[in-house]
Amino acid sequence: MENKKSRKERNYSFQLPIETKEYVKQRYKEGNPVKAEEVNEAFKDMFKDFFEQMFQTEMESKLGYSKYDYKNKETENSRNGYSKKRLKSDIAGEFEVNIPRDRNGDYEPQMVEKHQRDISSIEDKILSMYAKGMSTSAINSHIEDLYKFSVSKEQVTRITDKILPLAKEWQNRPLEGCYTVVFLDGMSFDVREDGTYRKKTVYVIIGINLDGRKELMGLWIGENETSKYWLSILNDLKSRGVEDILIACVDGLNGFEQAINSVYPQTKIQRCIVHIIRNCTRYVNYKDRKVFCNDMKPIYKAVNEESALESLVEFDEKWGKKYPYAVKVWQNNWDGIKTMFEYSPEIRHVIYTTNAIEGFNNGVKRITKTKNSFTSDESLFKLLYLVSQDITKKWTMPIPNWSLIFNQILIYFEERLEKFL
Repeated sequence: MENKKSRKERNYSFQLPIETKEYVKQRYKEGNPVKAEEVNEAFKDMFKDFFEQMFQTEMESKLGYSKYDYKNKETENSRNGYSKKRLKSDIAGEFEVNIPRDRNGDYEPQMVEKHQRDISSIEDKILSMYAKGMSTSAINSHIEDLYKFSVSKEQVTRITDKILPLAKEWQNRPLEGCYTVVFLDGMSFDVREDGTYRKKTVYVIIGINLDGRKELMGLWIGENETSKYWLSILNDLKSRGVEDILIACVDGLNGFEQAINSVYPQTKIQRCIVHIIRNCTRYVNYKDRKVFCNDMKPIYKAVNEESALESLVEFDEKWGKKYPYAVKVWQNNWDGIKTMFEYSPEIRHVIYTTNAIEGFNNGVKRITKTKNSFTSDESLFKLLYLVSQDITKKWTMPIPNWSLIFNQILIYFEERLEKFL
């Protein structure tokens, strides 16, 4: 009884901080921050509960009736207490489980074999396969080949759901005070809501910190991309500690500049040149496209704004009558395009495209392309979190030439950076 009580107390004391950022902040204010040991104990309890539930399910299947359901009992065999076994996991460490016994001694756990102690490979493989976008049936087939037992859709869901508290803690974690550049974009997915599938947008923000390293700042699921929703996301960044953003690289959403500047009034806005080019060429005949694109290069590769405007005039004179819309794309978005001409070529190379976020989005789409839709926002977020952790673990080095770039950034933004250095 004492062991059972202490386990319940550990659950109660830790589940709140892992899911509630206010609790974590309060612990820090009290000088009693969340310790790694508490995290470890929480994972032990989660995995203990999961495996014991699986053993009970296996026993129920073996006997043909659920616990205490004697009306449906059609066998003389019955439950006969428990035996204890210590298991080892990479995620949870070592923990003890109760394995049910039957009177005839026929029951042998399928999920953990008789002499198996280390179960790291099972949970890790399921999480890894899920993060790679594998379907439940494909995961079951693979686990069956490896371990000679099946996992149901519900079991896969229960295993992957264990990651949700960690994912929510990651989404609410404190961020750095200043980011030199942030890239903002959105991806669309079909999500079931109120019995029908609706288009949802996953809002993605990647920042480059003062050390020149990329950081996925968060993933937000909302309605179709709107400046109003972006405003709420930017306010979330503010509440998580982001005091200043030097340059924001964005696509051309209407009202987006106002949304950014209402939260970060000093932030410079740079329109993504790649998106500008794509918008132009959508309406250009395929036969003209190669020459058309070459004629655009002098605009965005100009040494300064004056030279860029001269190239835009020449571009208009050559193509304006045949493709007036294409020229207007440049003219109508010039306020957001010209920002890059304020900076050196090295800084321009970082900010004039959203390649950093496009690469991330493409990595996500490669994994999720096998899934036509998601049953809930939570199931979408769970997969995106696992996929994003797999992608971002490679972001260990600063962007190329960061020392040179940052020294130039210091010159342009010296006063604003002083308090963060």
